[in-house]
Order: sequence, then C-alpha cells, then structure tokens
Amino acid sequence: MTNWLRTVQKWWKKLVTIATIGEITNVYTVHPTQVQEWLTKRHRFLWQRLYLWLWLALICLVTFSLRNVYDLFFPLQELKTLPQVLKIQVLVLNGAIFLSLMICFLLHKTKFGRRYPGILFLGSSWSLNLTAQLFATLKGFALPDTAGWSLVFLSQAILMPTRWTLHLISQIGVLIYYFGVNTVLGLKTPITNHPDLDNVSFLLYVLWSCIICDLGVYLYDRLQRSEFYARKELELTNTKLQLAEAKYRSIFENAIEGIFQSSPDGRYITANPALACIYGYNSPQEVTDNFTDIEHQLYVDPKRRAEFVRLIEEQGFVSEFESQIYRRDGSIVWISEKAYAVRDEQGNLLYYEGLIEDITQRKQAEEALRVFLHAVSHDLRNPVLGTVMVLRNLLNQHRENIPQSPVPSPQRSTELVEVSPIPNPQSPIPVPRLILERMLQSSDRQLSLINSLLEAHISEVQGIALQCQTVELHRIVADAIADLEPILADNQATLTNLVTADLPLIAADQTQLWRVFSNLILNAIKHNPPGLQITVNASCQGDKIYCTVTDNGVGISPQQCERLFDLYFRGDMRNSVSLGLGLYLCKQIINAHGGEIGVNSQLQQGATFWLTLPIIREKSN
Repeated sequence: MTNWLRTVQKWWKKLVTIATIGEITNVYTVHPTQVQEWLTKRHRFLWQRLYLWLWLALICLVTFSLRNVYDLFFPLQELKTLPQVLKIQVLVLNGAIFLSLMICFLLHKTKFGRRYPGILFLGSSWSLNLTAQLFATLKGFALPDTAGWSLVFLSQAILMPTRWTLHLISQIGVLIYYFGVNTVLGLKTPITNHPDLDNVSFLLYVLWSCIICDLGVYLYDRLQRSEFYARKELELTNTKLQLAEAKYRSIFENAIEGIFQSSPDGRYITANPALACIYGYNSPQEVTDNFTDIEHQLYVDPKRRAEFVRLIEEQGFVSEFESQIYRRDGSIVWISEKAYAVRDEQGNLLYYEGLIEDITQRKQAEEALRVFLHAVSHDLRNPVLGTVMVLRNLLNQHRENIPQSPVPSPQRSTELVEVSPIPNPQSPIPVPRLILERMLQSSDRQLSLINSLLEAHISEVQGIALQCQTVELHRIVADAIADLEPILADNQATLTNLVTADLPLIAADQTQLWRVFSNLILNAIKHNPPGLQITVNASCQGDKIYCTVTDNGVGISPQQCERLFDLYFRGDMRNSVSLGLGLYLCKQIINAHGGEIGVNSQLQQGATFWLTLPIIREKSN
C-alpha cells in the first residue's frame, strides 16, 4: 500500500511539474534553474501560509466550540431545535477536529511538513470538511455544510493562493464523499423542504464557490509567477549592466590614454586617472574642479580650442589634433587629441568626448631625429660626397691626359696617378690607378649606405612619399633589369624575365617600384655565389598582381625569414656588408602602395621573394 501511494505521488508530482514548466516556458524564455527557483519559492510560500491558516482554523474552531458550550448553559434561539444529545455530540466532534488540526500543526514544523506541505494542506482541509460528513453518515443523514465549506474554501483561497490543483483536489474530495457516499447509502438531508442531494440551488452555489476560489488562486499564482520571472529578468539585466559597467569602468580607470568629456563652454565633465596624470593632477576630481576655461587654462596657444571646435563642427570629429598645453606645475607638454561631438536626437550639441595622449616623448624623439639627420647629412654624407667628387675628378683628369689607343693597355691597373697633397701642391705623389678606383668604389658604397640610413629613418617617422601614376609593371621590371645587366654579367648570373605586357595597370610610384625590384635582384646576387639563376614573374590574382623574384641559391633559414624585413637585420648571409636597410625599405614602399611583401625559403633550396600590388579597377558607368 505504501509503495502504491509513493508511486501515485511520484507521478502526480511529475505531471504537475511538467505542466507548470510547460506553461512557464510558453510565456517566458527562462533557464531551467530559474524554473526550479520558482517551484522552490512557491513551495516555501505554501508552507509559510499553511502555518497562518492552521492558526486561523484553530481559532475559528475554538470560537464555534465556545458558542456550543455557551448554548449548553444558556440556550441560543438559533439552536433551540437541536436535541441536547446532538449538541454534546457536536462538541465531541469539534474536539476531534481540533485534535486533527493540532496534529497537522505539530507536523508542520517537522521535516515531513517542510517537505510535503501539500499533504498537510489536504489533511487539514479534509479534517474540517469530512469529519462532520462522517459523523452525519454514522447518524444516517447527509449534511450539506454550505457555511463550513464556504469558510474553508474561501479562507484557503485567500491565505494560500498557490497551487490551484491542491485546492481543486480538496474540493473534489469533499464533493465526491457528499454526493457519492450519500447517494450509494441512499441518505437524505435533514432539510425538510429539500431532502434530496440534487438541490439545484445548492449545486450551483457549491459549483460557483469552487470555481471562483480556484480561479482566484490560479490567477494570483500566475501573477506571482509573472512577477517572479520579471524580477529575475530584471536582476539578470541589472547584473549584465553592472558587469558591463564594471568592465567599461575598468577600461576607463585603467586606460593609458586620457579619456574626457568636455562641455561646449569649456569645462571638463568627466576625466579618467590617466588624463589627470597627463595634466599633473592627483585625481580626476581635481581636473573637473579646476578646469573651468579650457581655452585659456590648458592650451599654450588659446586659439587651439577654437580650432578644435571648428574642426569638429566641420567634420564631426578631430584626429591627431596636436597641441602644447600647461601642466599643473606650469611645465609645457605635447598632447594629441581624438574627439567627436555627442548630440541628442534633435541634433543639439551635448558635449565633446574623446582621448588624449601625451606625445611629448615622441616630439622629443622627432626633434632628436632631425638633429641626427642633420648631423649625418653634414658630418658624414657631405665629406664622403666630397671625397667621391675628388676621386672622380682625378680619374677623369688622368684619363684625358692618356693618348687614345685602339688597343687597351694591359698594364692599366698598374698605371700611376700623380696626386698632390694639399699642404704642398708642388709635390706630386704617385698612386696606382687601381687604388683610386677601389677608393672610389668604397666611397660610393659608403655614400649609398648613408643615403639608405637617412631614408630609412625619414620613412620611419614620415612614411614613404609616393608620386603615384598609372604605370605598366612590365616596363618597370624591364628598366630595373637593364640597369643591372653589368652586375649580372660580373657575377655570371642568369636572369629570366617572365613579366608580360598584358598585366592590368597599377597606380604606383615608378621610381620606388624600380628600387624594390632592383633591391630584390641585388639582394639575391650579393648573398649567393656566382652562377646564380634568377626568375622574375608576375600574374594577376583577384584584385592584385602577385610578383615573385626566385633564385636557386643557398636559401634562407625559417628563423631568418621571420626577421628578414626588420630594420637593421642582417643575419649571417654571405658577403653581407650592408646595414640591413634594403629589404626594410622594400617593405615600406610596398606597404605604402597598399600591398604586401614576404619570402618563402629553406636552406639549400633557393628563395622566393613575393609581393602584391593593387590593380586599378575601371569605374562602371
């Protein structure tokens, strides 16, 4: 019997849970854990309200019992028709009901009561309603206790408006007993005018009393459920907002750039710690408190604020807006501002918002670079350039003094050139021509390195300046190869040009691209032994031209490939006398054209340098 009850209870609980969850998920999109939270909350609510209802039921029962006791000694007019014996039996009946309610009351505080408040609900309800029915059955009549049922059903609906199924079961249990048992036993009601059970007015009253109570419980329960899930959604939303606020607050507080909001009249509305640090203040609050006139308090040149406002009005934003400002201690630093205007739905300006970066070190570095470039240009480049000019003049003058001969002299390399030292021009010093030629080659090499060094540092700061025009790639490649033919011949290198004339046009700086292909070919020659085979090719791939310079030389290790285009990287290549600037400049030039450059190579497997260049697309009509 116990197992059967547990099985019924298990299936009933499962059915109610499934129905509840199904109803919830039809209305809300909730997580299963939230459903369980709601069921737990509803369970606890029923348990708490059941305690209150039991107290109310006991007090109500006591009042009716006191009435009956009073009637025994001082007969009441409304109870004068009841026999004395029946009045005593009613008192005994009230005592039994009181005892059953006390049992439910005691069980309420136990683990059983906490776990199964629904059973106590039904037990206490049936104790009040069925005890009198059992008594009436034993006495041989049916008792339509309209007042008692109404009080019990209504009080349960008001004080415990949850789990309408429990209310329905409680009511059905009473009605089944009243109509079922009494009908089977053929019992009649003690009412003279309506002795039958099928009194229509009574049926309608009981039916609508139950419907109204159950409907009220159902609607209230649904309302509570809606409020619970709405509150959960609100809590979840608030949690997300708090996390997002904490996230962005962390970004705001820990950003290395200064973040600000300033009003149109020149006040700081908000500032982050980084901005306070840039301005020399201890906290953002000091920034917002002290700056009431940004135009005159901040900028060294007050006109910068007006220019800042003008650019935002024209463009909607400013970027890389560089100015000198005063710090709190009076020192002057450089800042760069990026900002935009924030407006309302009507387009009215609310405030300016943006970032501020301290660029003082960069400005100092640029100034130091200008000094460096000036020093390199005057202290290194000019003397070398002068030496080159002197050596070339000496060689040219000597060549003019040599009689022309159809057959070149085999002793040319040992010819002497008289060089007059500056202190005593009248005392010529004989120098072999070969030495002067090597000195000239060395000076040319130094001049080339100095020029590359200057260009690398200028491009690092200012970028590559391009003079783009529509060009054909095959002409640029052909010109570069033609200029390198003597070097190819001296190194016994063979070059195959596969770049065709049917390639699409490109927008490029012809001189800069010529330098790229010259550098790539020279790079292959310098770092490989004589007899090298080089192939230059290009093809159209999508919206770009893909170019390659391939050789069958000694190759490059993967580790070197990763750093090959870095500034000053030289590696351990053969005969490397450069500063590691050529490939770096190639990358700068190709990137300035909107392309990419790279290398694919393995040791002893040659190398393939590749680059891409955007194609000019014809505009559609």
